[in-house]
Amino acid sequence: MLLENTIVFITGSTRGIGRATATICASYGATLILHGRDEDTLAQLKAEITNQFEAEIYTIAYDVRDSEQIKKAFTWIKKNVGHLDVLINNAGVLDDALLGMVNEKQVSNTFGVNVEAVIFHMQYASRLMMKQKFGSIVNVSSIIGKTGNTGQTVYGASKAAVIGATYSAAKELAPYNIRVNAVAPGFIDTDMTKQLSEDKYQQRLTEIKMGRIGKPEEVANVILFLASELSSYVTGQVIGVDGGMVI
Repeated sequence: MLLENTIVFITGSTRGIGRATATICASYGATLILHGRDEDTLAQLKAEITNQFEAEIYTIAYDVRDSEQIKKAFTWIKKNVGHLDVLINNAGVLDDALLGMVNEKQVSNTFGVNVEAVIFHMQYASRLMMKQKFGSIVNVSSIIGKTGNTGQTVYGASKAAVIGATYSAAKELAPYNIRVNAVAPGFIDTDMTKQLSEDKYQQRLTEIKMGRIGKPEEVANVILFLASELSSYVTGQVIGVDGGMVI
């Protein structure tokens, strides 16, 4: 049981990579704190996981764009759970637009979810982890944050910011034995990719050396590695999970 007696907090846990990560962490014995925006969806996810595994699960519903709600969430965790071992910053949004069509609301919303929320979650999580001198933080970036893509200036910039935040936090928190790493998924079979037109979908596939789309579970397995003691000497790293999209 790789994550037995380990408290794992996952933001954006109800879909895609977050959902797969919650399921895999539960299968390895973790106690889960699952975040989402909708309480009913969280309750359904909790029921699905507990039907498969004997996992202790807490749920918290709030908007990650609200820094006050983030603060309250960590206050709740400290009071009701007691401590935190792993934070997985997975919540994110994708709102594509060509540069000439980008507007202020789009930039504000994307950076609010993809960057500001990541920073504030790391801030409060690290305060809990510092007291125990142990912890792992895994941020979900994107391969687009490293390579860029047409029509994804805002998204790419936000995910590049996550990489920069990961590097800096890793340096700052290493003396407290808190590891900070990131995964950079490529083309993964999630709700986001299902929105693409058939032409766009096929175009993306041609860019992948392994010739197929990735599964959320394949990203979740790398997150599991970074969350667990298997990566006890790994910090400040960004691991691409892209099937050879970037080599």
